[in-house]
Formats: sequence, structure tokens, C-alpha cells
Amino acid sequence: MSKPIKILIDEMDDGWDDRLHKMGYNAYSVKKLRTNGHKLRTYYSVINFAKENDMILVTRDTESGQACEENNLPFILLDNDKIFKIVVEKLNQI
Repeated sequence: MSKPIKILIDEMDDGWDDRLHKMGYNAYSVKKLRTNGHKLRTYYSVINFAKENDMILVTRDTESGQACEENNLPFILLDNDKIFKIVVEKLNQI
């Protein structure tokens, strides 16, 4: 049996954790964890927290994505190119 997926939402997308919770996901926000006393101020701290807690990091930060990639840690990088493609797809549907 597989473990439930745990997701760590980077600070820029705070609030997505709440939306994912409503959909049944086990999601946490860097911003809320920081407010609760976790020391998550640097890329290293955030990535290390995700690693220690078997989480997938969702981030827009290219450096965090590259660090995860270099260290074989699961991540989803929401880069500007992907976001732009979504915008263009939506515009083409109008």
C-alpha cells in the first residue's frame, strides 16, 4: 500500500494548501508553517523540510526547483513558461 502524498506549497502560492485540503490532499503551506514557528526562511530550509517529511514541493522558484532536481527530490515547478501556455490556451478558447 502506498503512502499518502504530502505536499508543501511554497510561500508564493499560500492558500493553495487550503484548496488542496478541500480536495482531499495532505497539503501544507511554507508561510503557515513559518507562522507556527518552523524555521523556513531559506531555500535550503524549505527543501530540507520537504525532504525530511517526504513531501512534494510545489514552487515557482527556479532555484528551489533546480535544487530539488539536483538532489532527486520530488517537486512541481510552476515556471512562467507553463503559466503562459495555460493563459494562451484559455485565450484560444474564447
